Amino acid sequence: MSERHTFSPFWHRVRALKPRLRPHVQITRQRFQGGRWHVAHDPSSNAFYRLSPVQHEFVGLLDGSRTVDEVWQLNLARYGDDALTQNDVIQVLSQLYGGNLLQADVTPETDQLLTRGRERFKKKALGQAIGLMYFRVPLFNPDRMLAATEPILRPVLNRYGLIMWLVLVFAALTALIPHWKALTGTFEAAIAPSNWIFIGISFVVLKLWHEFGHGVLTKRFGGQVPVFGAMMLVMLPSPFVDCTSAWSFRSKWQRVLVASGGMMFELFAAAIAAFVWIATRDNPGVVHQLAYNAMLTASVSTVIFNANPLMRFDGYFILSDIIGVPNLMQRSMNMLKFLFQKHVYRIDQPQPPTGDAREALILLVYGILALAYRVFIFITITLYVLGKFFGLGLVLAVWTGAMWFILPIGQLVHWLATHGQLTHKRGKAVFATLAMAAIGLLVLGAVRFPDHRRATGVVESQKSAQLYAGVPGFIDQVHVRPGQRVRAGQPVVTLQNLELQAQLKLSQGQLDEAIARELQAASRSPAEEIIAREFVTTMRKSRDVAQEKVDKLVVKAPFDGVVVLGSALDRVGALVPDSTPLCEVIDDRDLRVSASLSQTEADWLASMSPERYKVEMRRASRVHDVIEGAPTRIPVIARKDVPHDALLFQGGGTIASQQGADGRPEPTNRVFNAHFVAKADEGEAVRVVGLPGERVMLRFTLPSRPLLSQWLDRLEKALQGRAKV
Repeated sequence: MSERHTFSPFWHRVRALKPRLRPHVQITRQRFQGGRWHVAHDPSSNAFYRLSPVQHEFVGLLDGSRTVDEVWQLNLARYGDDALTQNDVIQVLSQLYGGNLLQADVTPETDQLLTRGRERFKKKALGQAIGLMYFRVPLFNPDRMLAATEPILRPVLNRYGLIMWLVLVFAALTALIPHWKALTGTFEAAIAPSNWIFIGISFVVLKLWHEFGHGVLTKRFGGQVPVFGAMMLVMLPSPFVDCTSAWSFRSKWQRVLVASGGMMFELFAAAIAAFVWIATRDNPGVVHQLAYNAMLTASVSTVIFNANPLMRFDGYFILSDIIGVPNLMQRSMNMLKFLFQKHVYRIDQPQPPTGDAREALILLVYGILALAYRVFIFITITLYVLGKFFGLGLVLAVWTGAMWFILPIGQLVHWLATHGQLTHKRGKAVFATLAMAAIGLLVLGAVRFPDHRRATGVVESQKSAQLYAGVPGFIDQVHVRPGQRVRAGQPVVTLQNLELQAQLKLSQGQLDEAIARELQAASRSPAEEIIAREFVTTMRKSRDVAQEKVDKLVVKAPFDGVVVLGSALDRVGALVPDSTPLCEVIDDRDLRVSASLSQTEADWLASMSPERYKVEMRRASRVHDVIEGAPTRIPVIARKDVPHDALLFQGGGTIASQQGADGRPEPTNRVFNAHFVAKADEGEAVRVVGLPGERVMLRFTLPSRPLLSQWLDRLEKALQGRAKV
């Protein structure tokens, strides 16, 4: 990454020292990145430091009788260009001394250069304060308990146990596939407030099992587990164990297994819970719900938190060992600092965290991704907590924001004011910092960028009619199929009801008889004729009612259109009760897109004229085709319904839902339903946009404005929606 400078201006402070490793420090060899490395471990403080072969030989020659300068000269003569530079030596000595791995009689000046040991408690407390979302409290030493348990599980803690675990997890996934709809349909009930206590209990119990997996695998490979404690994982209580002794294992696969042991134990529990859930599906009860809670907790939390390599959980250590880059998080931050020191502040002889080009690239990419994810997780978690507990969320947001963002700014100011290598260029460094801040604020606060908003909609007909069975009967004939076009008055379904047809014949016979009696009464007397005529009128009405019912046996199309949603049309011969929906007829020449927008995202839609924004629509089946749209209905009130269930979570949409009073799903929060149609080239609205029922993605381009203004507006709306303010 940069030219290595052999000499250091601080060498005179350490050259005469005669340090040595502390007697109780243990050295373990490892294979890392295809080479040999050595790990120095202090059992008393549980501190670790990884040494390259050159560094290990240098430290090994420090026996308390040789000076640092003498050992460096020997190292320089042996390795030449690959020897440690004076800056490298100072860095190794300072980290070993700060980790209490090295003992030496030092002057106060040199102690100031080297020591980190006196600040360890301060750094630990500061780390706890900065990581308030992940606060840790050690409780007791579980090593004895794990040492007693490990021999019991040893017969399955091997490659054969791993194969059995893979078979079990695969069998559970296979068994769940036929019940996938029921599995996803239970999610809303599982996250309901009435189930929070049981979810919380399941979470704590499974996390205990998770940490037990880490601990027992550490003991299996000969490590120590000195600490069991509790931590607040995003405001949720969770246990943890200290398995840092796994860092000294020679095999990286042993280290990977220890890091993944918790997830493997959790997924084992999830697989068992899956079989219990399937076995109790016909008799749902407490056991059935607890099994679902265990599946949900053991799988979702494992994937979202533990397997995520951008957080210092299991996935982070697994990735670090697999790619062969130790201390990935800290060194990636140091890489970003090094690049700024070298290219922005022009510091002489800045110390890169690595001299390997491949490792430097990994550190750079990981550092950028980790910073971006830190901002994302801060905003996401803060908004979630604000929505549940506004006061607590506000305190959490202020504190974490200060620790994660304001504190680093303060450290930068302190560095600019005190760093020794900036003595003759401090003014330039301050000017460069202020210039970068000004450019950033100018880009974010003054330069206008397009403001895009998004929504999801469904194509529907503006004219539709649901066809029902007007009377009970058996489906006798189906004249059309779904997707076929019909004309107004065309028969769609013919029902058969022998009882109604018999009633019609009986009513017609009674009417004919009444007419004959009326003719006879007319020849006898006017009074009998009047009575007979009234009876004929009654019988004719009865016949008309029976005829009307028989006419309803033939269900006809109300207008020209296309038959859709005709599931009942496949049930020829089946008995359908009165008012049973048979199919739907829509006018496919009169289509629109119905979209639902949240309350916090739709205010601009009602307040801005259609001429000021642009609507682009993309059909799910042809995403490369962009259709320009125009609104036909602007919502003025929020509703508790959506135009189509496909817009809800369970339908594959993006709107959170819950079960309504009528048993049907409805949005969790009120939404605004807007309608859009396609535009013709000449600007006149036309009514052809896609196929009925097709999902459509909409993008709204609002007037351009600075990014900072856009972000603040979104943040304000998100806070209003989450905190109900």
